[in-house]
Amino acid sequence: MNFFEQQERAKRNTSKLVVLMGLAVISLVAISSVAVAAILALLDQNDPDAALTAGSWFAKMTALLDWHLVGTIAVLVIGVVVAGSLFKHFQLRSGGKAVAESLNGRLIDPATTDLEERKILNVVEEMAIASGIPVPPVYAMEDESINAFAAGHTPQDAVIGVTRGCIRLLTRDELQGVVAHEFSHIFHGDMRLNTRLVATLNGILLIGLVGYILLRSAPFRRGGSRDNSAFIMLAIGMVLVVVGFAGTFFGNLIKSAVSRQREFLADASSVQFTRNPDGIANALKKIGGYGAGSRIQAANASEYSHMFFSRAVGGAFSTFMATHPPLEQRIRRIQRDWDGKFISPQPEPAAEPGPGMGPRADDDRPRAVRGVLGAAVAGTLMGAQSSAQAAPLGSKASRDAIEAIGQPSAGHVAYARQTIATLDPELREAAHDAYSARALIYGLLLATSEPLRSSQLTALEQHADPDVYRYVGKLGARLAGLDPRSRLPLVALALPALKQLSSTQYNTFKSCLGQLIMADKQVSLMEWALYRIVVHNIEPPPRATKRAALGSLRDECQVLLSALVHAGHMDASQARIAFDTAASNLPLKTMELLPRDAVSAAALKPAVIRLSTVAPPDKRSLMQALAQAVEHDGSITVAEAELLRAIADSLDCPLPPLLA
Repeated sequence: MNFFEQQERAKRNTSKLVVLMGLAVISLVAISSVAVAAILALLDQNDPDAALTAGSWFAKMTALLDWHLVGTIAVLVIGVVVAGSLFKHFQLRSGGKAVAESLNGRLIDPATTDLEERKILNVVEEMAIASGIPVPPVYAMEDESINAFAAGHTPQDAVIGVTRGCIRLLTRDELQGVVAHEFSHIFHGDMRLNTRLVATLNGILLIGLVGYILLRSAPFRRGGSRDNSAFIMLAIGMVLVVVGFAGTFFGNLIKSAVSRQREFLADASSVQFTRNPDGIANALKKIGGYGAGSRIQAANASEYSHMFFSRAVGGAFSTFMATHPPLEQRIRRIQRDWDGKFISPQPEPAAEPGPGMGPRADDDRPRAVRGVLGAAVAGTLMGAQSSAQAAPLGSKASRDAIEAIGQPSAGHVAYARQTIATLDPELREAAHDAYSARALIYGLLLATSEPLRSSQLTALEQHADPDVYRYVGKLGARLAGLDPRSRLPLVALALPALKQLSSTQYNTFKSCLGQLIMADKQVSLMEWALYRIVVHNIEPPPRATKRAALGSLRDECQVLLSALVHAGHMDASQARIAFDTAASNLPLKTMELLPRDAVSAAALKPAVIRLSTVAPPDKRSLMQALAQAVEHDGSITVAEAELLRAIADSLDCPLPPLLA
């Protein structure tokens, strides 16, 4: 099942969960109504000395159980659930960062020199560049157990969390398997679903909390006796505690059932991503053979238990409610000939080599996986900037990349690692610091012609942070010699540092980007592509809107196709043929190639925002049409590839590197 089918399936699963949670709330209303009616019938006696028989009690309870009572209870229960859910949704609005901090996670500095932390950061960076998503920030939890999670609403606000035991006890290949598993949750929409589940379940948990508050606040008379209202409050409090417990039970049951199936899919995706089943299988074996296992000590661990790589809470007695399948089942699905023995983990003594040191001498990956590295070195991410540079990619590269969306291969991972290793060390280091990362992006937008470059530098000197401005000059010569194929990977590496900017710093940064781009009074497509990638992955996503049908977005499709066609075709007749060929694969009629001067950055932004709301199957058709637009002439240039990557990113379709 490809990325687009998985996205559509995740949408259907979300709808099903909404229905199931709705049924759970209805059940809670019914239970609460019966319980309240029963208690009121018990308290409502005209003659306190008269014995209350079962028959008379049931008759009173039935009489009290009318639509007025049920309606009142329904309003109260639904109000509490909605209020609790909205409160938690507000808490989690910042995405994965809020989840990581709630679990006592500590952000790992992208510029860290700690070898263990550098190891996990290198793995995450490689996997992100290989898959085409922004490099997510990484948080470390000081638990000695072996576990990890991915959290967030979208790839743009996603984070990866890992325990200290995971970093310390797993080899690089085992870490790669675990991280690939978590990236699968990001690709397939599981991460967003997990976050929504947390918010929904919090509303049900709040019912029990309200009941607990009522129990503690029941009024007393002097002398310690309770009046009738106190008994009613106590009774209602007990009902809410029981109902809250029941709601939590059913909510966790739904969460666990859904989570278990997604874990199998993520394990399989990890193997497909890395082509190394031993990596994730040995990580699971180490969890089984380790005393601390995968248990998380954070107070909120149970609330987020379904987000983790392995079971974070509970013991053998809670198998029925477990959020993850048994380790034995997961391992045997990966290695059918497993001997049933777990691994007792020991701290990894070998340090992670620096990015420029190449493969390790003790590389224990299968030979077939190591061999991919050499083949992938020949692949290129974006072709060449001009005919004078490296030869452009062949036409099939874009179609292969689209088929690999959400399911990149070991070749993409190997290519990403080689790309990072061959970057200029000073540029790579600059990408990891909030000050120099800004200078890096500024430098990528500087013109090559001296008059325009001088004007841009003057604007930076006047408006940019002085320390950042000085760093631009330091990086200038190195950026001038940068391989065009390394532009987007370098931007991806800088994103975690840029996300740490304060609001004031970011506003200044964004303003300076605009001044650099508009220094010549026009916006090139390559400038728009770089700006769009940076802004889209730092700013919060726009408010969700209703899905639009691709057939109703003819003008938007014209803008995107025209932009790509003009980026790669200078000849007007060839541009028209390329446009018509691509447009013929869309369910739209009478599409026209827009003039070159009509395709502006101002038109591109609203076009990609509107098209990002179409259904996943329509996105696939659109991406295939865009690929045909850039590959019509048999090659893909840097301008075409960067624009294609920017559009795909804005459509929330993470496009992996284009390989030769």
